[in-house]
Amino acid sequence: MAKRPDIIRPKRYKDPREAVEAVKRIYDAQVLFLREGFDEYCADPLRFKRVSAFYPYAKITTKGGRRAESNSRLSYGYTSRPGTYQTTLTRPDLFERYYMAQFALLMENHGEAVEIGLSATPIPLHFALGEDFHLESDMNPDEVRDLPHYFDVPDLSILDDEVANATYTPRHEDDPKPLSLFIAPRVDLSVQRLRHYCGTGAHHFQNYILFTNYQFYIDQFVEMCHEMMQGTDDPFLRKERSVYTAFVEPGNRVSLNQNLDTHGDEMPDGGVVLARLPQMPAYHLKRPDGSGITMVNIGVGPSNAKTITDHIAVLRPHAWLMLGHCAGLRNSQRLGDYVLAHGYLREDNILDEFLPPSIPIPALAEIQQALEQAVAEVTGKQGADLKTIMRTGTVATTDDRNWELKSYLSQNTRLSQSRAIALDMESGTIAANGFRFRVPYGTLLCVSDKPLHGQLKLPGMADSFYRERVDQHLKIGLLTMALLRDLSPEKMHSRKLRSFDEPAFQ
Repeated sequence: MAKRPDIIRPKRYKDPREAVEAVKRIYDAQVLFLREGFDEYCADPLRFKRVSAFYPYAKITTKGGRRAESNSRLSYGYTSRPGTYQTTLTRPDLFERYYMAQFALLMENHGEAVEIGLSATPIPLHFALGEDFHLESDMNPDEVRDLPHYFDVPDLSILDDEVANATYTPRHEDDPKPLSLFIAPRVDLSVQRLRHYCGTGAHHFQNYILFTNYQFYIDQFVEMCHEMMQGTDDPFLRKERSVYTAFVEPGNRVSLNQNLDTHGDEMPDGGVVLARLPQMPAYHLKRPDGSGITMVNIGVGPSNAKTITDHIAVLRPHAWLMLGHCAGLRNSQRLGDYVLAHGYLREDNILDEFLPPSIPIPALAEIQQALEQAVAEVTGKQGADLKTIMRTGTVATTDDRNWELKSYLSQNTRLSQSRAIALDMESGTIAANGFRFRVPYGTLLCVSDKPLHGQLKLPGMADSFYRERVDQHLKIGLLTMALLRDLSPEKMHSRKLRSFDEPAFQ
């Protein structure tokens, strides 16, 4: 029989702040219990007895529909059918603001209390110890091998995305319906993976995400962010820079904004210079409310694109955009022209099991308009002139980097049938996973070669292109995020992303 913490009786709350505080009390007590148990295990494994601790849960029972006085424009924050809905919760230190917003909407829309209690889902020891604890480096192999005898470990049988994939069915007729897309262990897994893949803690990630497939963009972003952190006597620049509190690089290296007298909870540089960069390094230009910009170099290919978006999705960002290079498929295009994707030919083959290629991925008006406005403002071109440097159309995404070597006839026919104007290896995947996980998405690519028309990406040509276009392309991406930030999140999370029977949490 496993030793467990004291029983915590469930309680119903009509105040979102009190509900979040209850989540924090339960979670902190359960994690502390596991950590103290782990210390005892390390001190004397032979005398140690098995222990378990559990995630808090949130539950609400509704009569369905929304009250007349509620905000009916929102695509989330309510249950579409009467019934009982429940989810497990984790890391209130990361998700306090998010949980507060979700609880407030549920209470407003249904006039019902939210119940907070202790679930039956155990917290795996690995997740209780946090992202910075590495069992394999701090314990000997025998101790690591024996851990499952004394603690709960991650259970792959419940770590799936059935709710997000719209394939979830209750195991029992009277089971509560899902209240959120992700259960707590799935969130914890992704928080750990983000630390591994990106080299920074999940608490640094911001609500607006830029993905790129070239280090050139990252270099430019880092240079710009370091400059923004520097103090200045220019009142205009000081005001412009002061909206950001810090810049964070892999290794959790923090540069504080020297234009600010106070930085809130931000701490000065306490990170480390990594001996090598992680697989998909992330960089964060932070704002106090989390509405800053995170930029991730995902490298090349749809596998990386799926991997990173699978994990960032649990943080519930307000938007993610792909800024990358592509092959132009039309002879009228020039190197350096922009492509604004409004549709995707998905031949990446990485999400077919979860989101078949036959499912359309719609363009989101708010994203498209912001991207087009940003291109116009940065380039100074308007109306018909804008069309001379940017085309809107279908982007084909492939999983074959050497797609040029396929049969010219069969490939050209497929691309012609789809009316594709550009081809890359990541954009369709990122957009599809945005659709799948209800995260607003968009794509703005830059033509770097035209293989079908004899202009291959060769070293000299590529170097010249990178020098001329990276700075402008990045500025467009950053301005787009600023424009999207000026919209309320309620406008960002379109009904296009949600089905007729959705979890209430955004």
